[in-house]
Amino acid sequence: MTEPKTTQLQPMPDDWRRALAVVAHPDDLEYGCSAAVAAWTDAGREVAYVLASRGEAGIDTLEPAECGPLREREQRASAAVVGVSVVEFLDHRDGIIEYGTALRRDIAAAIRRHRPELVITLNHRDTWGGVAWNTPDHVAVGRATLDAAGDAGNRWIFPELTEQGLDPWNGVRWVAVAGSSTPTHAVDATGGLERAVRSLLEHRTYIEALTSEDPESYVRDFLTGNAAATGERFGGKPAVAFEVFAR
Repeated sequence: MTEPKTTQLQPMPDDWRRALAVVAHPDDLEYGCSAAVAAWTDAGREVAYVLASRGEAGIDTLEPAECGPLREREQRASAAVVGVSVVEFLDHRDGIIEYGTALRRDIAAAIRRHRPELVITLNHRDTWGGVAWNTPDHVAVGRATLDAAGDAGNRWIFPELTEQGLDPWNGVRWVAVAGSSTPTHAVDATGGLERAVRSLLEHRTYIEALTSEDPESYVRDFLTGNAAATGERFGGKPAVAFEVFAR
């Protein structure tokens, strides 16, 4: 009996100039795809971040009023490591972000503001594959982002955005989902992996609350292990995987 062939991942489309990453919490992009972001900004592409919440419910030992501003600072520092200077927060409540028209409207507005060709988000499915359960916030934001990519181009959906000066943008060509258990494409992480490690380490307060391991060892093992595993389907190079939905 022959072994089934491993499906190889395709290179990500590269004929674009602007990307917008939309996720639920500080650290979502750093766990998911910041090595790819570093490679893109190195190549002169523009990447902006939009976060639905400030992650204020993410650390049990810190009250939300203290935690939110701290995690915002960590996120801005983290983004700067990989060449991202624009970081926006939508101020939905961490832990109870709801999928619906309010979230779709906020994300569609961000897409109209930034006018990206590529939109990036995090796994929108119930699990990470198998029985590893996803969080409601990730599911809500991921799904709303996929929907808002279309909403942003339709002047008759959320017409109030046009009245606010945000003209429709129908230029989103792809939505790329990080953390998917069914990826289709990948980005070479070789040049960006060290900065990805430093970027995730900027979330030190959160990491120290999450694990008793040495933060640098924890971060390096997590990111390099994932990149190596993805690389087995991408020519042996460390890589970041995405499930790409073309529009």
